[in-house]
Amino acid sequence: MRVSSVSVAVNMLLSLFKFAAGVISHSGAMISDAIHSASDVFSTFIVMIGVTVAEKKSDAEHPYGHERMECVASILLAVILFATGIGIGAEGVRKIASGNMGEIGIPGKLALYAAVMSIIVKEWMYWYTRGAAKKINSGALMADAWHHRSDALSSVGAFAGIFGARLGFPVLDPLASVVICVFIGKAAWDIFKDAMNKMVDKACDEHTIEKMRKVVLERKGVVSLDVIRTRMFGPKAYVDIEIGADENLSLRESHLIAEDVHRSVEKHFPEVKHCMVHVNPVEMRIGAE
Repeated sequence: MRVSSVSVAVNMLLSLFKFAAGVISHSGAMISDAIHSASDVFSTFIVMIGVTVAEKKSDAEHPYGHERMECVASILLAVILFATGIGIGAEGVRKIASGNMGEIGIPGKLALYAAVMSIIVKEWMYWYTRGAAKKINSGALMADAWHHRSDALSSVGAFAGIFGARLGFPVLDPLASVVICVFIGKAAWDIFKDAMNKMVDKACDEHTIEKMRKVVLERKGVVSLDVIRTRMFGPKAYVDIEIGADENLSLRESHLIAEDVHRSVEKHFPEVKHCMVHVNPVEMRIGAE
């Protein structure tokens, strides 16, 4: 939760600074960017709640745990992000459609400085949160990291719009808000798509499955790998494996092989919450190794 606490504190300070800079400098793009940063505070609270609930241990009503609550948090985050983007884009379109350059105005230098600071801070927050998300394999925290990246990109758009407006093209300031809307919408869609994939038991990626195959086939006593099925359950994965072993082995010996495969998969792949192994008898021909 330390990462989320840092995120909340930084976003509150940054959004207040950008909003003040936008008002003082008469920059609609910077005000839009400030609203985007402010939405990060609310979204981080959602992530904190989702991660906390997801970490609850299994119980009688939820024997497989609560990991999918992270997916729910990510979906809520995507919806909030999308709504924020639509609001920002709509305001930019309204100003452009009005054709009133007086209403748009020329933004001051402070808005430029605020945009540069925002790009630096939000890009740092992206890498900081991304590192923590990868460490604990959290989809919700990774979604929050991408929220920071979308904010950094929106600040790049804000900077371009403000700079263009100061060069004598005031329409570029609200136009930047529309561009920011597109960036935010793309980030929201990516977060939503990833969360939905995990909600519907999508398989692990092919690269991970191939690595699992290699680990299983390297275990002593494994003659063949007949079946391997994986399914994502929030940030965790469940694996079902069927291996072939010498039919002349005792039940105890077959069990030890299956236990070795089970432990090896869970050891080499921390994201695997449980690996189930079934042993099929294989007729060993005389002279076969």
